[in-house]
Amino acid sequence: MNKRYFSLAFLLAAVPLISGCELVEGIFKAGVWVGVLVVVAIIALIVWIIGKARS
Repeated sequence: MNKRYFSLAFLLAAVPLISGCELVEGIFKAGVWVGVLVVVAIIALIVWIIGKARS
């Protein structure tokens, strides 16, 4: 009987951790895309500045 309660307690403890991992995964995916957009924006800004400096 003790083993059954241990299994139940383990399952109940694992559920928030699994959803927490999904949350962190979502944050990192969003962070990667934000980082990519920032890098593209900075490169576009540098190209624009160089184009203005030449004319």
